[in-house]
Amino acid sequence: MSARGTVFRETLLGRVRLDGEDRERPVRLDLVARADAVVLPHRTTRARLTGRVRIAGRADDAEATGELEIAPLTRRRIRYRLTFTLEGRRLELDGWKSLTPARPVTSMTVLPYSLYEKGRPAGSGTLRFPLGTQLLPFLAGFRFPRPSAPDPGRHLAPRWDGEPGRTEVWYTTLTDPATGTGVWLHHEVVAPTDGSAAHAHGWAAVFPQDGPVRHARFGPVPVTESPDGFAADGVRVAPGTLSGSAGPVTWSLTETPQGAPVHTFPRWSWRHPWLPASHMLPASRCRYTGTVRYGDDEELRLDGAFGASARIYGHGNAERWGWLHADLGGGDILEIVAARSTRPGLDRLPPLVFLRLLHGGRTWPRRAERTAVGWAGAGRFTADLALPRWQVTGRAGLRRIRVTVTQPPERTLALDYTDPDGSAAVCRNSESADAEITLERWWGRWRPEAHWRLAGTAHAEVGER
Repeated sequence: MSARGTVFRETLLGRVRLDGEDRERPVRLDLVARADAVVLPHRTTRARLTGRVRIAGRADDAEATGELEIAPLTRRRIRYRLTFTLEGRRLELDGWKSLTPARPVTSMTVLPYSLYEKGRPAGSGTLRFPLGTQLLPFLAGFRFPRPSAPDPGRHLAPRWDGEPGRTEVWYTTLTDPATGTGVWLHHEVVAPTDGSAAHAHGWAAVFPQDGPVRHARFGPVPVTESPDGFAADGVRVAPGTLSGSAGPVTWSLTETPQGAPVHTFPRWSWRHPWLPASHMLPASRCRYTGTVRYGDDEELRLDGAFGASARIYGHGNAERWGWLHADLGGGDILEIVAARSTRPGLDRLPPLVFLRLLHGGRTWPRRAERTAVGWAGAGRFTADLALPRWQVTGRAGLRRIRVTVTQPPERTLALDYTDPDGSAAVCRNSESADAEITLERWWGRWRPEAHWRLAGTAHAEVGER
């Protein structure tokens, strides 16, 4: 059995005086720490930090990253190093709690720190852990998962075995943090139901914040055998690499996984394709570096852009469907697929919702089928898939969620699909959609637990026949 790790959340409040300013500003840090070992007081443990840094009026960075050194006995300190963005500048926060038996509470809760920009001082301040409001959530939030190294490569290998009436998809969506531009790369193999030769095709689409959506298709072309991903007419998907061209659009990207796989549908449905289709992410979150060229010599240079790749294997498109991938910051991810099947009987049901929320080191709901079937048919999540705004709501256990997605028409691209049986469907996709997510927890009454608002960085789609 593998050793367990440690995951916990911490909120710190305080003040900062930035160089060049004559007053202090309020500061709030909402952090998630992940260590590959159980944190014990008699040894030094290093943990990865992700989270959100807010400085009133100056900074709000939900992509802060860093390291936490936990050494209460070996070095008598807990040291924080955190890098974040303030108005385009990259600053590093460096500070530590100096632990002493003479002042146990103060030394464990007060964090003096300094800010640096390229090694030069940029400010200083003090943060405090608010015992009155955060101690119980802090203690209750500790988790001890078994760490597993993500291996997205094994999920990129083709599933199709030559059987007619199948479709297999590799797609990637991402947002460039510098420009807000969204990118969609779609790769697909279609094996017609009539037994004729399978073909490969796909497209690339770019969603600039200040211009029209650009897209181009490639294929259809004969399927090229590729043991580790997708390959067709110079377009390639392989572990760590995406490259190719479609008309005037060309791309060359490296993909670095940042999380474990996520099975949007039940895990067994990916191993055993008994459902009409199955959907999963080889890694919950990835970073992308490289270039995408499009239009009249326009070029998008990516340097650590966040997004994700996903896989679909099934018999074709649903009667109607909705999809959302939302990077919520701090390592939190929301993935939704809501679909009504074309199979007799299932086509009379409302869309079945599969929702996976990765929040605070945990996945909610615990089982993927919970949102689709409820308990004994009761308590299913619901989806209203109208455009330009659609919504998903539901409750599982002591939590409930409401997700509202807006796809502005000027930022939405309509593309047609052809299923293995020859029937047609149309999807309306936006890689620069808006989303608002509200998560509540029952504590005698419904109380807010988390709230996220994404402006132009949500990836969403609604499709129909």
